Amino acid sequence: MSKMEAKTSLLDNMIGVGDMVLLEPLTEESFINNLKNRFEHGEIYTYIGSVVISLNPYKPLPIYTADKVEEYRNRNFYELSPHIYALADEAYRSLRDQDKDQCILITGESGAGKTEASKLVMSYVAAVCGKGQEVNKVKEQLLQSNPVLEAFGNAKTVRNDNSSRFGKYMDIEFDFKGDPLGGVISNYLLEKSRVVKQPRGERNFHIFYQLLSGASEDTLKTLKLDRDLGKYNYLSLDSASVNGLDDAANFRTVRNAMQIVGFMEDEVQSVLQLVAAILKLGNIEFKPESRVNGFDESRVKDKNDLKEMCELMGIEQAALERAFSFRTVEARTDKVSTTLNVAQAYYARDALAKNLYSRLFSWLVARINESIKAQFKARKKVMGVLDIYGFEIFEDNSFEQFIINYCNEKLQQIFIELTLKEEQEEYVREGIEWTNIEYFNNAIICDLIENNQSGILAMLDEECLRPGTVTDETFLDKLNTICAEHQHFESRLSKNSKFLTDHSLPHSCFRIQHYAGKVLYRVEGFVDKNNDLLYRDLSQAMYKANHSLMKLLFPEGNPIKVNLKRPPTAGFQFRASVGTLMKNLLTKNPNYIRCIKPNDKKASHIFTDSLVCHQVRYLGLMENVRVRRAGYAFRQAYEPCLERYKMLCKQTWPHWRGPAREGVEVLLNDLQIPQEEFSYGRSKIFIRNPRTLFTLEEKRARCLEDLATLIQKIYRGWKQRTLFLLMKRSQIVVAAWYRRYAQQKKYQQIKSSTIVVQSFIRGWKARMILRELKYQKRCKEAVTTIAAYWHGTQARRELRRLKEEARRKHAVAVIWAYWLGLKVRREYRKFFRANAGKKIYKFTIQRIMQKYFLELKKTMPSMSPIDKSWPPRQYLFLEGTHTELRRIFHLWRCKKYREQFTEQKKAIYEEKLEASEIFKDKKALYPSSVGQPFRGDYLEIKMNPKYQKLNTLVDEKVIIADVVNKINRANGKGAARIFLLTKSSLMLADLKTGQLKASVPLADVSGVSVSSQTDGFFALRLKEGSASAAKGDFLLSSERLIEIITKLHRTKAGCEDREQINVDILDEFLVQFKQHKVCVKFLQGGPKNGNSVTCKRKNNRLLEVSVPSP
Repeated sequence: MSKMEAKTSLLDNMIGVGDMVLLEPLTEESFINNLKNRFEHGEIYTYIGSVVISLNPYKPLPIYTADKVEEYRNRNFYELSPHIYALADEAYRSLRDQDKDQCILITGESGAGKTEASKLVMSYVAAVCGKGQEVNKVKEQLLQSNPVLEAFGNAKTVRNDNSSRFGKYMDIEFDFKGDPLGGVISNYLLEKSRVVKQPRGERNFHIFYQLLSGASEDTLKTLKLDRDLGKYNYLSLDSASVNGLDDAANFRTVRNAMQIVGFMEDEVQSVLQLVAAILKLGNIEFKPESRVNGFDESRVKDKNDLKEMCELMGIEQAALERAFSFRTVEARTDKVSTTLNVAQAYYARDALAKNLYSRLFSWLVARINESIKAQFKARKKVMGVLDIYGFEIFEDNSFEQFIINYCNEKLQQIFIELTLKEEQEEYVREGIEWTNIEYFNNAIICDLIENNQSGILAMLDEECLRPGTVTDETFLDKLNTICAEHQHFESRLSKNSKFLTDHSLPHSCFRIQHYAGKVLYRVEGFVDKNNDLLYRDLSQAMYKANHSLMKLLFPEGNPIKVNLKRPPTAGFQFRASVGTLMKNLLTKNPNYIRCIKPNDKKASHIFTDSLVCHQVRYLGLMENVRVRRAGYAFRQAYEPCLERYKMLCKQTWPHWRGPAREGVEVLLNDLQIPQEEFSYGRSKIFIRNPRTLFTLEEKRARCLEDLATLIQKIYRGWKQRTLFLLMKRSQIVVAAWYRRYAQQKKYQQIKSSTIVVQSFIRGWKARMILRELKYQKRCKEAVTTIAAYWHGTQARRELRRLKEEARRKHAVAVIWAYWLGLKVRREYRKFFRANAGKKIYKFTIQRIMQKYFLELKKTMPSMSPIDKSWPPRQYLFLEGTHTELRRIFHLWRCKKYREQFTEQKKAIYEEKLEASEIFKDKKALYPSSVGQPFRGDYLEIKMNPKYQKLNTLVDEKVIIADVVNKINRANGKGAARIFLLTKSSLMLADLKTGQLKASVPLADVSGVSVSSQTDGFFALRLKEGSASAAKGDFLLSSERLIEIITKLHRTKAGCEDREQINVDILDEFLVQFKQHKVCVKFLQGGPKNGNSVTCKRKNNRLLEVSVPSP
């Protein structure tokens, strides 16, 4: 079998039918049953021509491994079993090889797996495109944009735990080699109403729960938040926790993804501050307060949450409080201020929350686009991935469902048009006659919605813009007047009498017959949601905020650029966005993924026929199949067709030597297939009926069985002959080896017998020689023994004589000693008394004590207080005396050591002790400063005539005078300055001229920030609001950092206010420069930095200090 036959084909080992175009018979029931059969066997992908149907399995499947990626790489679309990788590979290869821009349209209802499908497409493209450091960085940024957008744009709904509540279209840009250069993301219709209200069983956007669950206690304290979800009105509690979602871990993932995409740390903090402010905004409640004119005015009940929100956003509290109580309406020359009642105040609060979150989301998308956009302006190829809402039919359908379904109508329209166009182009390209195909054209429904004169959206905009009283009922009346005769519009109050008795159609609703079925829309809220108004007072209050993002999010609040024009409505904006999207899609080659949800229980083994049937209808899949098979149901290139079916004809089997088309013609003529069942194209064979293809498959299967039998027969014969020849060769080899073995064994027996006889003879000779040698040895031993015994006898006799003589001498000495002792005792007995024993004891003790003190005198330790040595104890009864003497001696030598100190030396040691308390085990520079004395005045200001001018300005004692470097935040470079510290102030002066540059009272210094590493950088933090803080904090560098901060700390503590200075030891801290805060970050440097500390500016908000490794 050939290499191509060895591969798994779409038609091999099929479960059901892999391509719905080949389904026979084609009915809705057989369509659903085929999907169900494949789903129950783990096949979640099915084709409709080049369209991929994807069923959500609700469980992990082993079909997305690296091996699978390689299996589908550079393979024909129909060559392997259906898979999303096949479509992704086809789109990528068309883009890379044929220079065609591609788009992948992913549709389906919530929970059908659209987001996961888009991730799979992007991960496949990332896996098969080029490699390299820059390419990998771009790929990583494109992939990591998903967690950020999911956190801020996805939420838990009753249908899906990770439902996308916005539409996303991403253009991935490639170079001529097919390597990614960057991307551009467009977002559509964020469901911002979810910020203020969620249906039962659903959650707010993920980021709120992730922040409260995953942020550290310090972060929550900074954001003025509490971890308890029940304290926030905008968060629903009935679905706060979701099985399988770890909000804390996802928060860490989002923070990491934002860092990879390119967000600065201050930008991340700004985003989190706005998220926290929205939570605080939801807790603001209002109460009515009567005015003189009889109208009620809203007032904030508890101002604590309002205060904390204003602090987070840098807004003046009074301005925001007034914006919740009054509304200013401006005309050309007039300005009118009206009060807001409680209901209007709550509306304003929720409108502000929705607009704030929606604009923050749009800013995030723009910021991500800025990071992932292509850096080069060369010509680019583009692959678009569209992940947008599917058609929605709920029990209660409102404005959001209306415009979502409008978008799906437009997508269905472009889908049918492009599918027919693709079919027609292929027929023309292959020279096949094209016949017109009857299909439902939904252009009439699109016109009903988007017509500029009589369309529903146009009438809604007209109703929102007209003066007078505008309500949802007046809008419905207008629809009943203008659209009453439209065949796809139904309303109970319209002129069309056939709906007057339709009780399934309430009075406050209208119904549109979409391509996917009829949808009932409740008109309540249409006008408000289309207006999407935010009061100008709130916009201006937001613009005045000191927060870094607010001016970007609310540009209309700028009082200099007041625009009295009414902002465009939500419907107008969405229609324009959809129009732009459709134009964009029409310029690209489309690829479709239709996602289907098999059940509403999110279970991995349930297939609900009615639910799937509903989705099949509104996705228009049956219509798609009919369009695909209106002409010819199956087409295939001549080469693979001949390769697959050549065994059915003797003329083409096993090898066809001519052109592939002629071989196919011979094959089909031999099989006697009717001429009307197929047509010959230029490069493909077209088969009209799927039954014809299945007949060919059945014949091929039978033929393969016959070929398998033939192969088995030939193989078995070959195997038996091979076995016989092997056994024959083996018998000859065995016989030869046996004869050799027998001869070797006989030789070994003869050889061993000879050796045995030789050994016996040699043994007899050896034993004869041994007996002779033993006899000679015994004779020599006998002579030696007799001589030894004789010498021994002589020695013993001499020994006895000497012993006897010694005993006599000893006896005489003993008798004489006893006699002398007797005489002495008789003499001493006269003088012996009863107290002799006590005197002997006292004498003995005195001698021992004398000896103890004399020995102790010789072994005394040194006079150093840190010397812990002491002579060992010699006598057990002196244990207490020995310990007490050691204590007394230590106290005495400490006293002697202290008496040597002068007042100056005492002050130095006190400073060293204070430096130890501040920096020991905290600052790596501290150990090197221990041995250095603190001199204070290194420049000798009073003595040096160079500083005479500076000396006249200093009328107090100079505590420390040294040269420091003042760091410039613009470039990170240092300028030499004279640092002076007195009891009341610190000063910076120019090193060359001695001119005073800055003078700061010690009372204005609030703290000092240093790193924990070996550098000399320190920041002097000034109190906010003080006169000295106008130009911001000081960032300085000095080799004597330990001495400077210690003396500053002591001097500050000795002031009248007794307020100690805070010393913060951190590797990352903020420094206030005028109006901006700059982050100073310390990094361990590599070998390229040498042994010097370098400071570089990374951007307007970051200075990096590289410190050499210790």
